[in-house]
Amino acid sequence: MDGKLLTLPIGVQSFEMLRQEGYLYVDKTARLLELVRTSGRCFLSRPRRFGKSLTLSTLDAMFRGKAGLFEGLAAGEWVRKQAEHPSPVLRFDMSVMKSDSAGGLEQTLVETLQRKARELGLTLYSKTVEGMFQDILLSLYEREGKIAVLIDEYDKPMLDNIGNLELANAMRLVLRSFYTVLKSCDEYLRFVMLTGISKFSKTGVFSAMNNLEDISMDRQYGDMVGYTQDELEENFSDWIDNAADRMKLDRGELFRQLKDYYDGFCFDGKTKLYNPFSIMQCLKKGEIANYWYQSGSPTFIVTYMKQHGIQDPAEYSHIEVAKDFADAHEIEMSTPESFLYQSGYLTIEEKKEDTLILDYPNHEVRKSLVRMYLDGVYHVKNYITLGTKLWQALSEGDIEESVRLFNIALSGIPYADFAHQGELFYRSLFLMLLRGASITANGEVPTNLGRSDALIQFPNRVVVLEFKFAKGGTGMKGLRQEGQKQIEERGYAKPYGAENRAITTAVIIINGKKREAVL
Repeated sequence: MDGKLLTLPIGVQSFEMLRQEGYLYVDKTARLLELVRTSGRCFLSRPRRFGKSLTLSTLDAMFRGKAGLFEGLAAGEWVRKQAEHPSPVLRFDMSVMKSDSAGGLEQTLVETLQRKARELGLTLYSKTVEGMFQDILLSLYEREGKIAVLIDEYDKPMLDNIGNLELANAMRLVLRSFYTVLKSCDEYLRFVMLTGISKFSKTGVFSAMNNLEDISMDRQYGDMVGYTQDELEENFSDWIDNAADRMKLDRGELFRQLKDYYDGFCFDGKTKLYNPFSIMQCLKKGEIANYWYQSGSPTFIVTYMKQHGIQDPAEYSHIEVAKDFADAHEIEMSTPESFLYQSGYLTIEEKKEDTLILDYPNHEVRKSLVRMYLDGVYHVKNYITLGTKLWQALSEGDIEESVRLFNIALSGIPYADFAHQGELFYRSLFLMLLRGASITANGEVPTNLGRSDALIQFPNRVVVLEFKFAKGGTGMKGLRQEGQKQIEERGYAKPYGAENRAITTAVIIINGKKREAVL
């Protein structure tokens, strides 16, 4: 097949368009066919830009029996037989619903159901959302048989209000009354699938839908969305060669960089996946860049970060959690590691007998989170330029210039954001300035006697920094001496003493009264 997928406009979510136009893609229909045969009521959680909408679009075409779209695919024969007796399909996209008020959401649902009834030639007798939904399901079932219901971004109205618990709960009540119609009308349904970012809680929207199977972490469907390494190499070979040529890299080096930047998502503890949006953009443009961040950062993520005091993304690398860590609460009340996992910033690094190890999947995602902090949480302007200059100063051992650049960043942060902040806030910001410029910088680096606050390594230099916080702007001399003593007595620089690299150590004092750094 002539591969043209990467010339599609960003955001294309229609399987029918892909097939009718002859575009190249990875055949995932074997997994979907397995899902249809074995799990009639299911839910799938995946991060944004991961193919959830395209998955539902494919299922839509399968149930409608659009056999011409599936020629040569794993589900081709099944769809050909399905074409003899197509199933009616109801598809809802909750991302387009109003979310500024519970009344607005309810009105949008009413309008959506009225429009679907008109399109299907059905009569509505009820005036309520749940009543209208029941009218459609019953009438459609009586006329055409059992129905496939596909609901995309089921949680969007709640996520849009993650900073307002009262409104989020009001949205949840409206959605619950809508979704639970599926339970009461179960006899009319052939297949139900819901997708979203957050894993549903048994005490929330789906408390009455005890027949819904969560396949989000099921190994059977671990590769249903996203691309494995084998799929990438087999289906995008020409594009990979073209990208390698444009970037002047051999194929092996290109794959190494692609894996580092875009691979690593894992939802079942075994299968590693590329984010389909980012890898396609990279191959299309012939450039390794942060497409995840460029495609937009949902405001609900920044809102959550501010409310829950997440300050240093490095704290969540290689973190161990219980296997059911994401199931305990609604997303606005979830732990930081659960929230970061569900929103796509953490993934499963390793699956143990009773626990999971989480980590950032790749360089693109880690950098995106850092940039989101600098943009949305710390409000630092020109952080890429500042980070690059900071890197240059540190590489030359110029701590005085480094402190000057750090103070430029601090000067742009709104006054209110400094409230009740201590050493961790300043240290985290310093490290994130470097990480935002794609520079490796580590905090809390252990030795056999303690942990250094910051370690930055260059080919010719190692920089060890200790941060101290003077809340009222006094006692800085004593703090400086304390920090220097710490560096020496705890041997923070000792592991690098045998190397042929210069070693620079320094204590950076934060004047809490003036909110600036000094040496």
